[in-house]
Amino acid sequence: MSANNAQLYGFPPGYFVIRNLANGRLWDVGGDDVEDGVEIILWPEKEKSLVETLRSPDANNQVFFIDTSGALCSRSSGHAVDVEGDRLVLRHRRPISQPYPNEYSHPLPHFSYSQETRRITASFQCDPAYPPPAAQTSTAWMRKTYVLSAIPMPKPKSLLDNASAFLSSAVITPISFFSGGTAQRKATPEDVFSGDIDLTEDETLEQDRGVEGEADDSSELLRRLRVLTIGQRDAPTEGESARKRRQWEILPLRTSAAHRRLLK
Repeated sequence: MSANNAQLYGFPPGYFVIRNLANGRLWDVGGDDVEDGVEIILWPEKEKSLVETLRSPDANNQVFFIDTSGALCSRSSGHAVDVEGDRLVLRHRRPISQPYPNEYSHPLPHFSYSQETRRITASFQCDPAYPPPAAQTSTAWMRKTYVLSAIPMPKPKSLLDNASAFLSSAVITPISFFSGGTAQRKATPEDVFSGDIDLTEDETLEQDRGVEGEADDSSELLRRLRVLTIGQRDAPTEGESARKRRQWEILPLRTSAAHRRLLK
């Protein structure tokens, strides 16, 4: 297979950085680590130049490439990117273990970039939950879309915000707060399954966040990068903020300062 025919899945040949449209942060191998399973996060840009000879090697943990097998890899370590749960992680090459595939030993996912939608999606050759062989009867995973998204981080609430929320709750439910009325019972698994209660903020799906939940005003430098699993029937209508969190710029590195090409 020639270099021209190599499968790049929408990414450019050579090295590139990946920037989120919503927060401007780049994909980053956490702590510039090389260990198996280290998480890929979003972090502010460490190197402004896209010219190879002008860049610091310390920024290589924010640089990626597609290798000859079609795997998305980190430049700093050479290791491939895998999906573990809903996180992106570095993955060392592993020997086949039986029953194959399994959580430890499985085909690497392929990541694809669409210049039209600016989205990065993951595709799998097997169920990414890696159920035991006896349970491999469902093909529901094949009908889902796996979309990469930045996760917003709101700034912590102040004491005044917490006090205001407490007083508002007391006004809404004065009996339970002040008159010894019936306390709210704890939720059972049946309540959660039947949809009788609301999920907590931490349990709310990223695509279901309201306007307040979309705040991304924390002073923390780190943002999380997650794989969202979206079914055909429950794909939500996106707001502008959610749409941008799922959109990416691919900026190829170049050997000279003659021109700049941006995939978006």
